[in-house]
Amino acid sequence: MEQQSLFERAGASPLAARMRPQTLDEFVGQKHLLGPGKVLRRLIESDRGSSMIFWGPPGVGKTSLARVIANHTRAEFINFSAVTSGIKEIRAVMQQAEDNRRYGERTIVFVDEIHRFNKAQQDAFLPFVEKGSIILIGATTENPSFEVNGALLSRCKVFVLQGLTEQDLTELLTRALHDSRGFGNIRVNIAPEMLGAIASFANGDARTALSTLEMVVLNGETSDSSTGDEGGAVTVTEETLEQCTSRKSLLYDKKGEEHYNLISALHKSMRNSDPDAAVYWLARMLEAGEDPLYVARRVTRFASEDIGLADPRALQIAVAAYQACHYIGMPECTVHLTEAVVYMSLAPKSNALYKAYEHAKTDALSQLAEPVPLVIRNAPTRLMKELHYGEGYQYAHNTEDKLTTIQCLPDSLLGKTYYEPTEQGQEAKFKARLEQIKDWKQRHGG
Repeated sequence: MEQQSLFERAGASPLAARMRPQTLDEFVGQKHLLGPGKVLRRLIESDRGSSMIFWGPPGVGKTSLARVIANHTRAEFINFSAVTSGIKEIRAVMQQAEDNRRYGERTIVFVDEIHRFNKAQQDAFLPFVEKGSIILIGATTENPSFEVNGALLSRCKVFVLQGLTEQDLTELLTRALHDSRGFGNIRVNIAPEMLGAIASFANGDARTALSTLEMVVLNGETSDSSTGDEGGAVTVTEETLEQCTSRKSLLYDKKGEEHYNLISALHKSMRNSDPDAAVYWLARMLEAGEDPLYVARRVTRFASEDIGLADPRALQIAVAAYQACHYIGMPECTVHLTEAVVYMSLAPKSNALYKAYEHAKTDALSQLAEPVPLVIRNAPTRLMKELHYGEGYQYAHNTEDKLTTIQCLPDSLLGKTYYEPTEQGQEAKFKARLEQIKDWKQRHGG
C-alpha cells in the first residue's frame, strides 16, 4: 500500500477550515460576548436568537460564530456572498426560507461583507426579516451605522467582535497541534516561543495564525519511521519560521529589554529630529510583530511631551494615526505611523508642557491639603454662599479685555510659574500672549 504523504495525513482542506469551532466551548475569544452569563451566549443558549450584525476586523470568527449559532439552534445555514449575489438570488433564497418556515424549520442567512450590498439588495432582506422568515446574520468590517440601511439595522442587534489577543491565538494554535482535525495525528516539534511568535505575527487574525502554522508545519523538517519515530515527526526550526513569515526578527520579545531599547531608540530619534532613524526603528518594531497601537500610543505621548504647543497639530496627527491603526491594523497602518513619526521628527520641539506638569506635580504632592481659594469655588447652596463661596468672582467673558484679577492659586503658591514657553515654532505666539496677560494683570493689580 502506498504510504500517505504528510500533506495527505494533515488533511486536504486548509487548516483554518478544518479547525472551525463546532460549539460555543470550542470558540476562542470574544469573552465579552460569549463568556458565562454574557448577553450573546445567553441568547444562543436560550434559543432566542434574532437577526444580528457582527462588526469586527477580519479573522475574529464572524463566520464561525454564525455557523455555531446555526448548529446550536439546528437551523438551516445559508451562506450568502455580497460579491456574487444580486436581488434575483436574494429573492430565490428568501422563498426557500419561507418554504422552510411553513414546515417549521428555521433558516439562518449569513451575509458576509454585508456592507458591500447596495441599498436595493439590503432592502430585499427587510420583509423577510420582519416576518421572521429568516434570522439574518450580517458580518462587516465597516461601521454598520454608515454601511447598513437604517431600516435593516434597526431590526438587528449589533455585536462588536474584538481582535483576538495573542493568548487567544496561542490557545487556538496549541489546539490545532493536538486536535485530530488539525495536526493531532502528526508529532510536531515546535517551541512554545515560536507559537507565540506566530500569534504575534497574526495580529489578532485567527485565519492568518492557522494558515501560518500550517505553512511552517508543512515546510518543517520531516523524519520517517526508520528513525524510530512512529508515523514520522515534523520539526519546525527558526529558519523555517523566518522563511514562511518573511521576518528576520520574529522572535522579538515584546516584554523584554529589547522592547524597551527599541521604543527608546524611536523616541530619541524623533526628539533629535532624525526622521530616517525614527522610521528605521519604527520598521524594526513593527516587522518584529510589535503592536502598532502600542507604538501609536507612544507617539501620542511624544507629541505633547516633546513638541507641545510648539506645534499643536502634532497631537492631532498622532491621535489620527492611532485611530487609523485601530481601524485597519497591520500591515496597512504602517504608512500612517510613518507619517506620524516623520512629522514628529521634523516638528519644532518644546518640553515646556512636560516641565510645567512635573513642577506642578511636585507642589501638589507636597501640599495636598492646600485649599481652593473661596473666590473660585462654586456656591450652589445657601450655606455655601453664607460661607463666602464664590464671593467676588468675576466672569472673564463679561469684561472688555476678557481678563480679571481674581486669585486662582492658593496663597502659598502665589507668584509660582509652571509653564515657561519657549521660542520654538508656534509656542512663540503663546509666549507673547502669556507676556501680554502677565503685563495686563500687573497693571491692574492682579
